[in-house]
Amino acid sequence: MTQFEVITIFPEMFPSLLGASLLGKAIEKRLVEVHLTDPRDFALGRHRSVDDAPYGGGSGMVMRPEPLAAAIEQAEALRGSAHRVLLCPTGRPLRQGEVVRLSAHPRLLLVCGRYEGIDERVHALCHEEISLGDYVLTGGELGALVLIDAIARRLPGVLGNAESPLEESFEAGLLEYPHYTRPPEFRGQSVPEVLLSGDHERIRRWRLRQALRRTRERRPDLWARLPPERQQLADEEER
Repeated sequence: MTQFEVITIFPEMFPSLLGASLLGKAIEKRLVEVHLTDPRDFALGRHRSVDDAPYGGGSGMVMRPEPLAAAIEQAEALRGSAHRVLLCPTGRPLRQGEVVRLSAHPRLLLVCGRYEGIDERVHALCHEEISLGDYVLTGGELGALVLIDAIARRLPGVLGNAESPLEESFEAGLLEYPHYTRPPEFRGQSVPEVLLSGDHERIRRWRLRQALRRTRERRPDLWARLPPERQQLADEEER
């Protein structure tokens, strides 16, 4: 089982997504646990404020360190220490390799940033920072949900087919090959004959070529990382 601790001032964003689809079933089967802690519960003052104006001036508000630190410490005091990840735009871009690495941790604590940013002293409390990509969201909650979903689907028993994660995009540095199902013909487009052949080795090689070609066309950055001998397979003739 993998446990996620989420530090967020908007815990109401999580239940509907966590309760749906495969992730909801994984939580029901106790393959995944998600605990939400609201820093507002630890904020001082009548208004329970968790933000303040930045020192030095500037636009926006900055999340104060005290409520966040108290929320982190409370979550770990109740359920044990965890690998702490701050979701913020300055973090390392989330790629499949990061998902694989993070999935090795039995407990992950995800801190969701908000407003103009988080007091830098909270960054120092976390082991690493992760970003969804080169764009800015209103907060880290969506990043936390993406990370939970991406990690959960790698856990044994979450997906119906244990081999599914191994064949998905990015697992081997490639985009996934195209998929087809019934009917065999749809609006003038037919399912490739090779997929109807029953020849598993021929199908395997076709899928590999398709994955390579799709990666070359759509993600030249991934293509450039492949060794030359692997790239050559993209132009291999079908046998």
